[in-house]
Amino acid sequence: MNTANLTRTEAAARSAAVTVRDYRVELDLSQAPDPDRAGFATTTTVAFDATVEETWLDFIGVSVESVTVNGTDVAVVYDGARIALGGLDAANVVVVRGTGAYSRSGEGLHRFVDPVDGQTYLYTQYEPADARRVFACFEQPDMKAPFTFAVRAPSGWEVMSNRPSAAIQDNGVVQDVVFSPTLPISTYITAVAAGPYHRVESRWARGELTIPLGVYCRASLAKYLDADTIFEETLQGLDFFAEHFDYPYPWGKYDQVFVPEYNLGAMENPGLVTFTEAYVFRGAATAAQYEGRANTILHEMAHMWFGDLVTMMWWDDLWLKESFADYMGALASAEATQWSDAWVAFANRRKAWAYLQDQLPTTHPIVADITDLEAAKLNFDGITYAKGASVLKQLVAYVGRDEFFAGVRRYFRTHAFGNTTLADLLTELSAESGRDLAGWAQAWLQTTGVSTLTLEDGEIVQTDPRPHRLAVGLYDFDATGDLVRRDRVELDIVDARTPVTLAPAPLRLLNDGDLTYAKVRLDPDSLATVEHSLDRVTDPLARGLIWSALWNATRDGELAAHRYLSMARDFAPTETNMALLTAVLANASFTIGHYLPEKAQGTWRADWLESCWAAMLSAEPGSGAQLAWARATAAAASVDGRRAADIRTMLLEHAPEGLAMDPDLRWSLWTALSATGEATATELDAELERDDTASGATAHRRALAARPVAEVKAAAWDSALSDTTLTNDHLDATIDGFRAGHHRDLIAGYDTEYFAVLRSIWEQRSIEIARRIVVGLFPAADSLAGVDEWLVANSDAPNALRRLVIEQRDHLARDLRVRSTN
Repeated sequence: MNTANLTRTEAAARSAAVTVRDYRVELDLSQAPDPDRAGFATTTTVAFDATVEETWLDFIGVSVESVTVNGTDVAVVYDGARIALGGLDAANVVVVRGTGAYSRSGEGLHRFVDPVDGQTYLYTQYEPADARRVFACFEQPDMKAPFTFAVRAPSGWEVMSNRPSAAIQDNGVVQDVVFSPTLPISTYITAVAAGPYHRVESRWARGELTIPLGVYCRASLAKYLDADTIFEETLQGLDFFAEHFDYPYPWGKYDQVFVPEYNLGAMENPGLVTFTEAYVFRGAATAAQYEGRANTILHEMAHMWFGDLVTMMWWDDLWLKESFADYMGALASAEATQWSDAWVAFANRRKAWAYLQDQLPTTHPIVADITDLEAAKLNFDGITYAKGASVLKQLVAYVGRDEFFAGVRRYFRTHAFGNTTLADLLTELSAESGRDLAGWAQAWLQTTGVSTLTLEDGEIVQTDPRPHRLAVGLYDFDATGDLVRRDRVELDIVDARTPVTLAPAPLRLLNDGDLTYAKVRLDPDSLATVEHSLDRVTDPLARGLIWSALWNATRDGELAAHRYLSMARDFAPTETNMALLTAVLANASFTIGHYLPEKAQGTWRADWLESCWAAMLSAEPGSGAQLAWARATAAAASVDGRRAADIRTMLLEHAPEGLAMDPDLRWSLWTALSATGEATATELDAELERDDTASGATAHRRALAARPVAEVKAAAWDSALSDTTLTNDHLDATIDGFRAGHHRDLIAGYDTEYFAVLRSIWEQRSIEIARRIVVGLFPAADSLAGVDEWLVANSDAPNALRRLVIEQRDHLARDLRVRSTN
């Protein structure tokens, strides 16, 4: 058995026998700038009560030097994942001294060296179970305790943790920073960051409560950090949640640090939230990017209550934090910030993620059956986040907004600093709303799948029937030719067929207002209206729902791909909502590469490239639309080289008026040229000299691997599988370059080896790195034979690995199925 993969049964037994009192964690990071130092000294002192004589602490590190139990040194019994503890008393103090390893995969304590100035930066990332890569602990969410962190680091560095520092001793070479004890929290949300970070400060006050605020990023990114905007949205969010949750912010300070080579969008460590530094925009950014960042800021802030203050007992109830944070992020964005159309992006992008995940054979209920940590790692998905948030939106409508928030306040007061399950939440919501929510929970939280709603002959027909509260919008042309809603019918449906009386209208939109979670189909008359007049729909949420309906029908093979592409070509240039435009551009590109038969792909590649090129040139100079179309042009040019000369002119001579040729856009265009054989290694090296940054080095690696040369693909393949020095970002870049362009002929020969090495990759690499390889290198074959043979031969493979392979098989099967219908 792999003892690193803690099971739910083991965790329950341990927490029943052990009660943690507190931790003190000492980390010596003073030698971190030395590249020859692969590890760091870590000492954990943990006090706990026990009703058993034996248990274990979790630790994944280089070594364990000593273990002391109640003042007595004992033999070290360590298998690489667990430290055995014996001879326990009712009350115990255990001290573990060990050596942890600096991470290059974003798991544990990640170390990054900035190529711009040679400075070293550190940060931690633990969810769901990587605190054990930094210090010995009881690594499960229900064993909360106060933590005191003591960190030794080079002088001059910023050193941060969940709480403010209580004492600092600095001799000019190293500094010893001791932080105030935390309130009781789970191991996975403890955090440390250290390095010469650039810092900007502010504060938030409400009544007698004043909270210091900090925003941090690498020194070389400081000139790009728009801290004023970040603080503005932070203040708006704290005001919103203070009003709606009526529970004072409990964590003493609120720091937000943007970190390199991050695996996630962000992580809700109380008092020290970490974000991907992709949110520090090095050049022009669209409104959709700024809106997305604001949503993430508010999502993580909601976690200060949902997840940090009250935490799920085990990962089955991950939705208790992620679904709520996803819903609250959108709600606060729409009601407290300038992003009043946040529900448009939610309906079109977040729910698209949920619909995709919910149609896979590996879909699961929102309240999932998570048997172990490997399963937990893979459940941070569209079900847990976006479907859960969609269902919560329905719940608010079902019980009433006031009653919902009253129940939430009861939940916080009752369970502060504790752990909960589904039943605990339903108890509080039912008490405030007066509704028995057991049936609702069974229908929406404990089942799988997504209903499809269609209007047929005076009835609403639904597959996979569930109870829905929904609206049907009736849209007609006004005097100016715009399509506007003239009437709306709200109703409840439960059965497979529900009669409904609707007046005639050119466009009848099911789920108008996005009240429920379901795919919808446009009836034939409405589809005909949309094909000619989608740009005349004035309401952005209605347009978003229409685009969503069109995309789902295309994915399901019910709408011909060329019809979707024609609408994208005709109507995307006039789309004013940047979230919708960004989604449509991505979906159109995906449709060409995945859902069209080979003989039609060439024609549409050329057509789509010309459409993107023309839209870029005609867009308002300096606008977000111009930038979005330029990015779409780069994506289209990576599989069709006919605009190579024009792109070269953009890069080397002059760009369209108003278009900011920032480093990220330049690299996208160079990668497009590389993927079509129109750029040399020398030219790519020259671009790296121009952008000699961490992002530039990653993009350079991607562009080099994109060249359509057999030797280049072979080198990229070997690097992805064998080079364990690659960082997480560099691995992604290598895989992306390997897959870039339309060069199946160059990479099909690796299919057999891919399946041959899957088991060894999973066994030898961390789950984060293994997941990237399994998903990123999955063959885009024209047959399911290879993957089916592997699944039959590897029925005993780890469940998490089989889940990934099964999901990739399903994506390929959909591609082949839809392609055949087109």
